[in-house]
Amino acid sequence: MIEDKSGSQEIQPTILSYLKDVPSLLSFLGLACSVLAIYFSILEIYYAAMIGMIWAVAFDWADGLVARRIKGRTSKQGFFGGQLDSLIDIVNYGVSPAILLLSYGKFEPLFLFGAFIIISASALRLSYFNTYGLSGGSKYTGLALDNNNIVLVFIFLFEGIFTGEVFLTILYISILGLAALNVSQIKTPKLSGKPINILILSFYILSMTVVYSWKLI
Repeated sequence: MIEDKSGSQEIQPTILSYLKDVPSLLSFLGLACSVLAIYFSILEIYYAAMIGMIWAVAFDWADGLVARRIKGRTSKQGFFGGQLDSLIDIVNYGVSPAILLLSYGKFEPLFLFGAFIIISASALRLSYFNTYGLSGGSKYTGLALDNNNIVLVFIFLFEGIFTGEVFLTILYISILGLAALNVSQIKTPKLSGKPINILILSFYILSMTVVYSWKLI
């Protein structure tokens, strides 16, 4: 039991009751995509991992869009969903790229540094956002984390063009660069709420899904 501002007793919901919240379910679907991406990265089936990584972005955008359109959603549900989304984002955009780098680098100790940096940058970026929110109400401070997956999925299109060592170097530099941008002071606009950006992302996700599915054949 918890006490609300009026002094009356309020029944505290169970943890699993939040699974009834549709935006939270969408967040978990995004997490499932990242788990698959991690799994396929470890198995070195990288094209399948790319599909998982880009669909994690799709569900991450979807949970926010749905949350803003559901009427009667309580403040507790909104706060819980925000915390859940942040924790899952660390997996989606920090852990998943880190495992990708480690796997492509054959889990050599050299790549532990990059893995640590991208996960740490994700945690820092989300903690800062949860503390200060949007700059001026419309822009992020630092590169939004979903761009990590969007960029890496695009970069992996060129994986067959370069030799393994050259592409590994490109991947390593890209991940370190993204981590640096995540925690930088640059201001980037919030893209997920605008219809045109949703259409562009949808086209990108479907295109990447088709391309990587074809590569898997």
